[in-house]
Amino acid sequence: MTNPVLAEGLGPFALPDFAAITDADFGPAFETALTEARAKIAAIAENPQPPSFANTIEALEMAEALLDRVAGIFYNLSGADSTPAREALMRDLAPKMAGFASEVTMNRPLFARIETLWAARGDLDLSPEQARVLELYHKMFVRSGAALAGADAARMTEIKERLAVLSTAFSQNLLADERDWFRPLTEDELEGLPEFVVAAAKAAGAERGQAGPVLTLNRSLIVPFLQFSPRRDLRETAYEAWVARGANGGATDNRLIAAEILNLREERAKLLGYDSFAAYKLDPEMAKTPETVRDLLMRVWTPAKAAAEADAAKLTAMMHDDGLNGDLEAWDWRYYSEKRRVAEHDFDEAALKPYLSLNAMLAAMFDTANRLFGLDFRPIEGPFYHPDVRGWEVSRKGRHIAVFLGDYFARPSKRSGAWCSAMRSQKKLGGETRPIVVNVCNFAKGDPCLLSYDDARTLFHEFGHALHQMLSDVTYQFVSGTSVARDFVELPSQLYEHWLEVPEVLERHARHWQTGEAMPKALRDKLLAAATYDQGFLTVEFVASALVDLAFHEGAAPADPMALQAQVLAEIGMPKAIRMRHATPHFGHVFSGDGYSAGYYSYMWSEVMDADAFAAFEETGDAFDPATAERLERCILSVGGSVPADAAWLAFRGKTPGVEALLKGRGLLEA
Repeated sequence: MTNPVLAEGLGPFALPDFAAITDADFGPAFETALTEARAKIAAIAENPQPPSFANTIEALEMAEALLDRVAGIFYNLSGADSTPAREALMRDLAPKMAGFASEVTMNRPLFARIETLWAARGDLDLSPEQARVLELYHKMFVRSGAALAGADAARMTEIKERLAVLSTAFSQNLLADERDWFRPLTEDELEGLPEFVVAAAKAAGAERGQAGPVLTLNRSLIVPFLQFSPRRDLRETAYEAWVARGANGGATDNRLIAAEILNLREERAKLLGYDSFAAYKLDPEMAKTPETVRDLLMRVWTPAKAAAEADAAKLTAMMHDDGLNGDLEAWDWRYYSEKRRVAEHDFDEAALKPYLSLNAMLAAMFDTANRLFGLDFRPIEGPFYHPDVRGWEVSRKGRHIAVFLGDYFARPSKRSGAWCSAMRSQKKLGGETRPIVVNVCNFAKGDPCLLSYDDARTLFHEFGHALHQMLSDVTYQFVSGTSVARDFVELPSQLYEHWLEVPEVLERHARHWQTGEAMPKALRDKLLAAATYDQGFLTVEFVASALVDLAFHEGAAPADPMALQAQVLAEIGMPKAIRMRHATPHFGHVFSGDGYSAGYYSYMWSEVMDADAFAAFEETGDAFDPATAERLERCILSVGGSVPADAAWLAFRGKTPGVEALLKGRGLLEA
């Protein structure tokens, strides 16, 4: 019987046969795919013919097609719907996959062929995309250690395998802490909570087999609890549990893992001739150097801290008016900030949520994509990997563009946060391949699911990434979709958030889930007027995390990362009532893989551009200006990494943006 993981897929879109796939199928599927990939790569390396772009680079592009398919299914499921068997296989696969990657990039005959092509690149008559792909392959091999020999090469392989093991352990420890902690809530402990929070707590209790409502560490539940619960003791308990993830001692503690990861990253960078891991990691990015990153972060930190301290004084006064003496604490901020928002802006989150049902916001998200890019979305039936997953065929003028899957509700088997991934990426080499794109979120389940405005922004954000994948139009998968510089990848996602603020989008789609009535103009105006409310707090917690990430990787690896974290926060004068958005033991962006290590700043780097990019639409007087949308797709969304990020940006906008656009967008210019 054919292993269903290895099969081509079902139906007109070749979706994986999730109903037939069992956890036991994945191990054998990986073994088969790895064996096939090794054989194909060996054939490329040992090819007696002189190297050509076709027999080397294009052959490499095709060599791991089966492995890509298997990994695309498995790793999507492992993040969104984990099981003990999948977690065990992830631990087993981590060193194997890292070892295989090292086999490829440290294959000296293979690297020699790439070197030959690189040296002769001016005479190969390559297309611009082929020239870019060759450049990136050569850079990838060099940065992976292909030029190393002997003991250095062997040590590089050991480091990569160990890092893969550690990052997997970090992720699984974090998931375990998030999954295992919950606190039952009694009737009196629900007092003061809006109905949507109570409903979410009841749904979370049912999800965990409890008789009544529970509080969990899911952000979409714990943040509104901290906003609305008048019980300061419960807010403290909940907040401290939330920020203690990965630092609870025992088998799931991540602090020693983080220290070892940082040591190995430093050693890896030094083997490749870099002064620090940050210097190594930033070399191919738009920012280029740690100094450039630090300059951006500090230019934002100063006004953000001033705004946060001014806000803290007002919140402290409100707390004292309630008869609570002493300092404002981290578990107090959201509660008093919400009360202040109601008082100053006459704006109540609870009044807003009935107009922001998940279905309404999905309609807004799809309608915006239709008006900008002419995309149509048709619901389709599975097979999907979980009952919560929904699917759509994406088309344009009758032409199939992609399959889009949305997995929106929190559950114990899903890691926290929100993300976009491609179960299958777009490419043309070997035949037109259209992508299967997945958005995963962790919204609190309800009937219906009602979103906060922050949740709605997250929905739009992840769909911006999805558009980057779906509108990709390149030949080579290596540069497809979001395969761009790390500090450029957040531009499409953060840019797409802006359309949620367009009044006509809210007017058309923000409708009461029961009555169908549009959001009252007065409420909509209050929402938009309060768009920059509390940005001092939000910016401080982000920039502090980014500065700690940079400090971890900019110099010698710290023996005690927690001590360095404390030192950095003391040096920048972190306000007492605000903590990092991601403390070290649960900083998954940095330690659950290499993606955002020395790169958490990239959200802010991209925000500088997204503010200026949306201004390009505003300057036309039409947020849906067809010519600007066409230029955005042609210059940025369709080209993936086939064009350097700075060139893609300049082709779209024609100028370099300044940090002022970001500060203005966050309401921090005066501060």
